[in-house]
Amino acid sequence: MNLLNGGDTSYIVVDLGYGDAGKGTVVDWLCATRPVDAVVRFNGGAQAAHNVVLPDGTHHTFAQFGSGTLRGVPTHLSRHVVVDPLALSAEAAHLMELGLDDPFAMITIDPGALVATPYHVEAGRRRELARGADRHGSCGMGVGETVRWAIERPELALRAGDCVLPGRLRVKLTHLRQALGVGGPPVAAVADAYLAFAERVRLSDALPTGTLVFEGAQGVLLDEWHGFHPYTTWSTTTFTNALELLGDAPAVKLGVLRTYTPRHGAGPLVTEDPSLEIAERHNAGNAWQGAFRLGHFDAVAHRYALEAAGGADGLVLTHLDAPVSRMCQEYTGLASLPVSGDLEAQARLTERLRHERPVYGESVTDWPSAVAEALGVPVVLGSWGATSDDKGVLEASSRA
Repeated sequence: MNLLNGGDTSYIVVDLGYGDAGKGTVVDWLCATRPVDAVVRFNGGAQAAHNVVLPDGTHHTFAQFGSGTLRGVPTHLSRHVVVDPLALSAEAAHLMELGLDDPFAMITIDPGALVATPYHVEAGRRRELARGADRHGSCGMGVGETVRWAIERPELALRAGDCVLPGRLRVKLTHLRQALGVGGPPVAAVADAYLAFAERVRLSDALPTGTLVFEGAQGVLLDEWHGFHPYTTWSTTTFTNALELLGDAPAVKLGVLRTYTPRHGAGPLVTEDPSLEIAERHNAGNAWQGAFRLGHFDAVAHRYALEAAGGADGLVLTHLDAPVSRMCQEYTGLASLPVSGDLEAQARLTERLRHERPVYGESVTDWPSAVAEALGVPVVLGSWGATSDDKGVLEASSRA
């Protein structure tokens, strides 16, 4: 039986690349094709940009709300998410423009979730600019700075639960602004905005019950421990957080990939090919992440991501309509990448990847079968376009 035919099965959706593989559209498809009780976000923060296009053309880029929102599926932001109240309010405003009456009624937030502030944003951007030509490719949203502050000063880390306690909220904001040495809006203004935000949302540390879809952010090749350091995110991008939240409850682990390998910003991309011309409706370079780069399908990197993530039950292959036909099966000096989780070892691996070159096999004509064979995991869903109507369940021909 195909993994996607289960009635009340929960799913974990993770990107096995550098991000931008299409996690949002996969979550939207899951919510459109079966009853789903909630979408759970389990890593990252407001820097996520998951594009969902409905068959009628309605489009929204999901950052903190789950990508099932347009299907009426509520969202839970777990304790592993960095919440940005100001960005969440802006996202809610756009959802209201699309016709949702009260987006805030569709979201719950774990009180233990870290909260990003304008002060984190300013400090993070300042840190990135100071790197000069060695910039890491920050999204400029303050997510990494929020996590850094929580590690360095855990007793002063701002969490969602603090936003209902005016005194504690103002104390933490004051210490944060002074310690980071930044400007930004007055503490009183930020505190008022966050108190108003807390009145709109419901805080809950309970995981929703029923059929759940866990929506990951970024990609495994950007993981804080297994990505190519230092061009990584401050977040665990594997299945780990979702499995922790689930406890002993079962779920299908889905890894998402494109038929080619993109990357936003700096860092290794062994198969990069500037001559690749593929239309991108929703991705472009920006001042903080840098250029949106394209490379041919990198089976070496994606096999590494699978191993680092602990394997997947099935794969989703998007962009099957793209005019690509090249797959890298090995590098000139490496056929596989070691999994360590040690940052010094990851930095050494990053440096080595700068000098590796791709080795391509025969031209690919049947992408689902080729990917399943290369990675040893069945491709269970294919996508030929942006909407749920452009997706189809794949059967035996795509088995590993």
